[in-house]
Order: sequence, then structure tokens, then C-alpha cells
Amino acid sequence: MSDNGRKDSRRDRVPGMSPVADSSATCEGSDSRCVNIFDAAQACLAASLPADKLALTAQVATELEQGRLGFAEAPPPMPIDAPGRPERPRLVNPRHLARRGLGSAVGRAALIHAIAHIEFNAIDLAWDAVYRFRGMPEAYYRDWTRIAADEARHYTMLAARLAQLGHTYGDFDAHDGLWSMAVRTAGSCLERMALVPRVLEARGLDVTPGMIERLRAVGDQETVAILAIILREEVAHVAAGTRWFEWCCARESVEPEATFRTLLENVGRGSIRGPFNREARHAAGFSAADMSCLDDLAVAVTTTATKRDGGPG
Repeated sequence: MSDNGRKDSRRDRVPGMSPVADSSATCEGSDSRCVNIFDAAQACLAASLPADKLALTAQVATELEQGRLGFAEAPPPMPIDAPGRPERPRLVNPRHLARRGLGSAVGRAALIHAIAHIEFNAIDLAWDAVYRFRGMPEAYYRDWTRIAADEARHYTMLAARLAQLGHTYGDFDAHDGLWSMAVRTAGSCLERMALVPRVLEARGLDVTPGMIERLRAVGDQETVAILAIILREEVAHVAAGTRWFEWCCARESVEPEATFRTLLENVGRGSIRGPFNREARHAAGFSAADMSCLDDLAVAVTTTATKRDGGPG
């Protein structure tokens, strides 16, 4: 049954993927269908109900940590489509999302819901990084499995706070920007590491301190405490993206800084917005050249937007 008491017929499959183990299946023993990390990641992706995805994510992370999941050969990954999702929230164009101030409880709930939606998507992004890209070192799969578990914990904290404000995940509309970049980078681990953790997820490093200050100003210390935890832990997640991006660059004999700039200019340009949390980004592995590239593109994006909107220049 869904969180709202409805049975969800999408529970056992991801559109575009073959059927996977039910999210209640274990990954223990030789009789389990989840005999390796790739099957386990696919099952986590397929789980559509938040409670199922959270439980299975925790289970798989524990199984891997205990050495009960392997890295055996598996069939090639299926073409990427959408992961398992609940029927709500409704996904809309970001321009159609309502803007609410933080002075009201509903405004704070809307903000928390938006962050919870990002964290829920981040669970799937981490599992897809595990499932989709084969031939990586075991440390890569361990990193992204741990990150999936972290994102699930972040979502759980936000969902609990949302409940305290009288709402549940799905009560507000949301957008699909994070997963759309996963689709665009499905063919290259190098591109995925560059453009998802180091661009889209790194944006959280930039905007979260401002959200913390705004929430502190209206006295919402409970949410401030949650966001402080998320901000601290997301630095390590972005750093993992940097580490494996550089590893992929070495494997392909390309220079990381020049490659990052090229990818930003050709694929991720529209995702660049300043100002940047330079301290956090440096801690996450961004070089001076990386930051200079981001600064240049942020200026270019701002200039283009100003001209489009009829401003000066």
C-alpha cells in the first residue's frame, strides 16, 4: 500500500528496466535474487514507495558493509528511464512551482518539501551510479552505496520535520531536474561524476547556508539543525564525485580541469548559478581553475538572462 493507503502497481519495476526483486526481498544467502551489488542497486531504484526505498537502501548498505554482497559479473544495465516513484508529488516545470515566504508554517513546509524531494532523488542518483557504471573499483561502489544511505537518512529527517508541520512528502509540487541530468549522462561515468555531484548536487553547498540563515531568522531552529547536518555531509558526497571524476579522467587520459570546463560549456552551462560557497567547494575538491571556470560561466549565464529579460546590455 502507498503512504496514502493506495496500492502502487509500479512497485516491482522501473519503467524501461526488467522486473527486479520485490523491495521486501533480502539480499542474504545464495538463494536471494540480490546476489550482487548491481542487482541490489536495481532493486533499490525500482522501489517506488518511500518507505520501501528507505528500508531497502538501509538493508543493502548493511549487507555490503558486512561483506554479504559481491561484485560478480551481471547483465549489462538496462536503458535508463525513470526510477520507482510514488504517485505524488506531481512533477512540473520549475517555473510553475509556487514561491512561498518563510514567515508562515506552510512556507517553511514548502521549502522543507523541496529539499526532501532533492534528497529523495539523490537516493536514486546514488543507486544509479552503482547500477549503471560497470568496471569501476570496488571502492567506487562502496562510496556510492554509503552515499545512498546518507541521502536516505537526510530524507528521513526532513520527512519527520515535514510531519511536525502537518504535511507529508507529496503535498507540494516538485520538479525533475536532477533525474533529467542522470538521463543525459547515462553513457559516461566521467560525465555523470562531473555534472551530477559536481554541478547539481554541489549547488546545495552554495544555497544551504543562506537557507539556514533565513530559517534561523524566523526561529525555525529544528530545521536549521537538520540542514546543518546535511550541509556538512554533502561536502563529502561532492568530494566523492570529484575523486571519481578525476579517476575517470586518468583512465581516459584526459586533463580534469580542461575536461570539466568543456563539459560545463557543452552540457551543464544552464545549471551554473552563483554565488558559490568557495570554502565548501574547495573542501569538496574544486581547484582554483575549476572555480575560475564556474565564475566565468556564472557571469555569462547572468548576462544572457539579463539581455533576455530586457535589462541593461
